[in-house]
Amino acid sequence: MSETPSNGHVTVRPAPSVIAESDGSLASSLTPSDLTRRLLLRRAAVAGLLATPAAGLLSACVGGGDDEPTDQAEGEKTTANPLGVDAKAPLELYIFNGGLGTKYATDVHVPSYKKAFPEAEVKFNQAEEMATVLQPRFTSNEPPDMVNNAGSKLMDQGALVQAGQVQDLTELFAAPSLDIPGKTVKDTLVPGTVEQGSFNGKPYVLNYAFTVYGLWYSDRLFKAQGWTPPKTWADFTALLDKAKAAGKTAYAYAGANAAYYQYLVILTTAAKIGGPDVLKNIDNLEDGAWTAEPVKQAAQLWGEIGVKYMNKAHLGLRHTEVQLQQNQDQVVFYPSGSWLENEQAKDTPAGFDYAVVPVPSATASDKLPQSAIYAAAGEMYFVAAKGKNPRGGMEYLRHMLSKEGAKGFTQLTKVLTVVQGATEGLTISPGLTSSEAMLQAAGSDYFAYRWDTWYKKMDDECRAATNELMFNGGDADKFVTRMQKVADDVKKDPSIEKFKR
Repeated sequence: MSETPSNGHVTVRPAPSVIAESDGSLASSLTPSDLTRRLLLRRAAVAGLLATPAAGLLSACVGGGDDEPTDQAEGEKTTANPLGVDAKAPLELYIFNGGLGTKYATDVHVPSYKKAFPEAEVKFNQAEEMATVLQPRFTSNEPPDMVNNAGSKLMDQGALVQAGQVQDLTELFAAPSLDIPGKTVKDTLVPGTVEQGSFNGKPYVLNYAFTVYGLWYSDRLFKAQGWTPPKTWADFTALLDKAKAAGKTAYAYAGANAAYYQYLVILTTAAKIGGPDVLKNIDNLEDGAWTAEPVKQAAQLWGEIGVKYMNKAHLGLRHTEVQLQQNQDQVVFYPSGSWLENEQAKDTPAGFDYAVVPVPSATASDKLPQSAIYAAAGEMYFVAAKGKNPRGGMEYLRHMLSKEGAKGFTQLTKVLTVVQGATEGLTISPGLTSSEAMLQAAGSDYFAYRWDTWYKKMDDECRAATNELMFNGGDADKFVTRMQKVADDVKKDPSIEKFKR
């Protein structure tokens, strides 16, 4: 993931454009940036448009109000064109240039769209700081048609939805699949995909990459050392002791921009201890959700890991710097999502062989088994409700969600998508093989949370609180109290729309 330095300085780089010619080729080529993405699913994790109260953000930063577009392109709905796309209408895209690169768009999805609509001009753009580049356009209600909202400087998705800037995708998910006969788009997806991108019951976001999270390591290193991936907390700390004795940093993450990797594993441990409702209560801003005993216990365990096994110099490093140390066998365990292998492809030595293991069980009485994992649809894509061609934007997502579109994405990124069966016939990498095996072992015992994309203020605070916990003494009481306070503040703030699951 690409993140913003913690000192707040931002380097703005131009976002080049590429025009797809009528035969589907690109007028010029793009060199993917060396910077890498955030998930994440998150982020997962969301850094918003501005660090201002939501009411001011909505009015000043993402447009809204009564400025409804009157010149949106629309064509006739047919069997071949179920979304009613204007076949000649231009389509403008913005793709985040990070760990996934942009070749999946330029080499797979744009050509697929152009094949269906050869007279349409497709303007492709890439950017590393989505809010920096696109905020002025949403403010003036002149957005691009489809946006991959990712990275550290991504836009506050909840605020965009609240401001009426995001297209309802109900029609897309009800449309027939592009290349899987007899099924709607929704029918082809991993269960929970539509819900993961829904806000108060309406689907506004396509979370396209299906990401599994865990503790990543070098299979080669483990075999050379005779180490076995841990299943219990006692196994985990015993192995960390061995790694430390061997002169290695046993456990690490980058404090400058990757604290959400770490708070994710803290909350994974909390869910294993107390069950998935621990995370649901946090999402729903339930009273005392953060100070609940499973969260406090998880924070205590991970705080102790920070004190005993982490390198405090990593507080000031970025994710790629720490990940490079792991590629050099200096770091043993690194928490991340399944984009990691592709993100480090240029720096990973031959035979390193990425592998991943679930977060170990915390206690013998955990409510979820050791094999349970955090896994969810992530990497947000949305259509601008006030763009010139929202139907084209939805159609572009339909091409992404075709079996061929998903297969091409996985081939180029080493990351799964939410399209079921899209890896059939592919030769997949060691890291992807390991993450698929972990997902299969989990069965139905996988879970996720959504508060980080709903409430920017909480995400910001949790990153800071996590760094304090892991690098500065491991005070679990302070961590949970700090997070409960910000959750209570969000709950009481009438300017912030509340979401439920």
